[in-house]
Amino acid sequence: MNPQLGKQLIMIGLLIVALGIILYFFSDKLRWFGRLPGDIRIEKENVRFYFPVTSMLIVSLVISLLLYGFRKLF
Repeated sequence: MNPQLGKQLIMIGLLIVALGIILYFFSDKLRWFGRLPGDIRIEKENVRFYFPVTSMLIVSLVISLLLYGFRKLF
């Protein structure tokens, strides 16, 4: 087993725990997320369609920046 893999798994686990803590304590302040301009929402009588384009672009950007930072540290 590679020791580098163990470090990466620990970092991923700590990141997930930190994200869980943020969502648990600050979920009321993050209500804007998912309702951004560019998120597609279609609601009709019996059909609801939601495609969060802008929100997922922001999530992708944040994850990319975090991974870039982790690669520079390790």
